Amino acid sequence: MSQSETDLFIIGGGINGCGIARDAAGRGLTVTLAEMNDLASATSSASTKLFHGGLRYLEYFEVRLVREALVERETLLRAMPHISWPMRFVLPYHPDMRFEGETPTSKLLNTVMPWMKGRRPAWLIRLGLFMYDNLGGRKILPGTSTLDLRTAPEGAPIEDRFEKAYEYSDCWIEDSRLVVLNARDAEARGAQILTRTKVLSAARVEGGWEIVVEDRDSGEQRTHRTKMLVNAGGPWVGDIIQQKVRINSTEGVRLVRGSHIVTKRLFDHDKCYFFQGTDGRIIFAIPYETDFTLIGTTDAEHVNPDEKPSCTPEEKRYLIAFANQYFKQDIGEEDVVWSYSGVRPLYDDGASSATAATRDYTLKVDDAGGAPILNIFGGKITTYRRLAESALEKIVPYFPGTSGAWTAGKALPGGDFGVDEVDRLVARLAKEYPFLTPFWAKRLVRAYGTDAWLVLGEAKDEAALGEGFGATLTAREIEWLMDREWARTAEDVIWRRNKLGLRLDDGQVARLDEWMAERRASLAHAAE
Repeated sequence: MSQSETDLFIIGGGINGCGIARDAAGRGLTVTLAEMNDLASATSSASTKLFHGGLRYLEYFEVRLVREALVERETLLRAMPHISWPMRFVLPYHPDMRFEGETPTSKLLNTVMPWMKGRRPAWLIRLGLFMYDNLGGRKILPGTSTLDLRTAPEGAPIEDRFEKAYEYSDCWIEDSRLVVLNARDAEARGAQILTRTKVLSAARVEGGWEIVVEDRDSGEQRTHRTKMLVNAGGPWVGDIIQQKVRINSTEGVRLVRGSHIVTKRLFDHDKCYFFQGTDGRIIFAIPYETDFTLIGTTDAEHVNPDEKPSCTPEEKRYLIAFANQYFKQDIGEEDVVWSYSGVRPLYDDGASSATAATRDYTLKVDDAGGAPILNIFGGKITTYRRLAESALEKIVPYFPGTSGAWTAGKALPGGDFGVDEVDRLVARLAKEYPFLTPFWAKRLVRAYGTDAWLVLGEAKDEAALGEGFGATLTAREIEWLMDREWARTAEDVIWRRNKLGLRLDDGQVARLDEWMAERRASLAHAAE
């Protein structure tokens, strides 16, 4: 069945694809997006969940990337104060800290200060933090300060050999919710979002593209026509170039696996630790989902995008050993309650190691065959909005009369309130729905912002929200997620729309899956 022609057809429902769809739809272009699985089902739900400038990228002299990311932190914070918030990062200092040996900074210092033998001097860290404070024109986030770990509460969980720390600002982001909210806003502006829809082939036909897709639930195949194709396939961007559209390209991606572990809460405060290892790498230990601590990430080569990434036993042991170099109370494998892994599709710049590969993005248009395709390589979640704007700069020459950039400062769904108003919003929700527990009220505001009132509707008590599945998850919320946020399975809900998988047992998850399957069948029957 042939579909009407659109201006853009986007392959990939991760943050880059959904960000471009939102920007393009808001400029008046007609857009269709196809994602072969659930939204944010790959890289975009498996990040370290930070909006950050990338302090360590300064060691690679990637000043443009860091500056762009630092500027974006506050732009994004204002647009999504429900799913993003400021966080303070504690960087304990010890004279034995070392560089990753292949960074430009380490090579330079090894030449001019060979007696340091790769160690990071305190003055260099302070210089980096000074640049970090001032490159991005900070207005909301506080600057760097120094902590005495012998007396500060942040020093209590840390080994006594660490007496000094630097504290600086970055931001937290609920990564998979960021993707869904961009998709929702794109749809509200006219975009068509097709999940579980796999692109089988794309070919240039009569100055445009003809794309054959398959509905992965029904097996039905359909044909779409578009004037321009956008390849935002993430880890599959190379496969799409070679196997789906079959064009010649010298550009490529380097797949780098980043793994994380989650433990029960390891410290009582709400700040994050930035740990530097003797091997030159860094990890974060982050307060997570109220009762947990998130530790990551690794950098390991990953060859096949179709091979589902997982945290290997070696990576798990590495992260545990790394954390144990800092925490007084050692953790073991028995303390890990969950682990996850994602594949970062970095632009292949020929770097000698996964750690050194650039986190910047590259956008390439190929219109040699008469119909343009834009291929997206690399990128990081913090700069997704700027990547989308850069993509539109490549796209609009093919669509004269298209309006200009608009997304800076425009709130995502539910984010129409001030950065400092979250607590007030939680208190208001709890007052208007007195049956909500404090955890429940905060969870709903952090997930939906002002849309929490739409989720709860006119409910006067918990029973009015329908069947409960545990951990404050109710039928009313699931209906919202299925009808408004493309959720179809329990996994979509408890690992991407929220992280209640950390709190639900196998029986509760099975019941949720059963309930959602029954509702899908009922809706399908009613539509016949």
